[in-house]
Amino acid sequence: MKIEVWSDVVCPFCYVGKRRLEAALGAFAHRDDVEVVWRSFELAPDAPAETGEPIDAMLARKYGMDLAEARAANVRVTAMAAEVGLEFRLDRARSGNTFDAHRVLHFAAERGLGGEAKERLLRAYFCEGRAIGVRDELVALGVELGLDDRELSVALAGDDHAEAVRADRREARELGVEGVPFFVIDRRYAVSGAQPDAVFAEALARAWAERTPTRHDVVGTATESA
Repeated sequence: MKIEVWSDVVCPFCYVGKRRLEAALGAFAHRDDVEVVWRSFELAPDAPAETGEPIDAMLARKYGMDLAEARAANVRVTAMAAEVGLEFRLDRARSGNTFDAHRVLHFAAERGLGGEAKERLLRAYFCEGRAIGVRDELVALGVELGLDDRELSVALAGDDHAEAVRADRREARELGVEGVPFFVIDRRYAVSGAQPDAVFAEALARAWAERTPTRHDVVGTATESA
């Protein structure tokens, strides 16, 4: 059974949703027969590599809030993250363009490290204040995963995996994905947003019981996304 996840590495709900999916998979009897594939989705495709803008100010500008409302929203999302064992440090977050980060994820996936790379980039952004839009920083993070620094540097200097990122974006539009995280199970069932563990558990059970690999239609459920 395949689970495809459209998400961005600067989306807090994507990190929380990842943990909730993992919790559901941990209790799923057929976990060893499940493949998780990470698909690209950019929340701010026109952003510069690094904005230098504090995340509170960015949130206020993007959603038309005042600064106090944006800070309160970040406090709430930090508390939500804590419920699943994540220690967000949004005061350190360095927002920027995520196109190259998604290219790194595809590069890592080719080498069997897609899941590890996804986790590392999310933690780097939300917990460590690393600039995931800066290529040198991405290479350093890749080296931590065991990726070859020269190969990764050359890939990022060229157009490697750029088309794969664009293809994920096109497919997201075709599926009607408007927010992330968005989880598609065997191209039959979809879970939109950082839903409770029980929602994922139910979707997994239904998909396993009814799986028919030749079907390609997607059925949606509830939503909570960025």
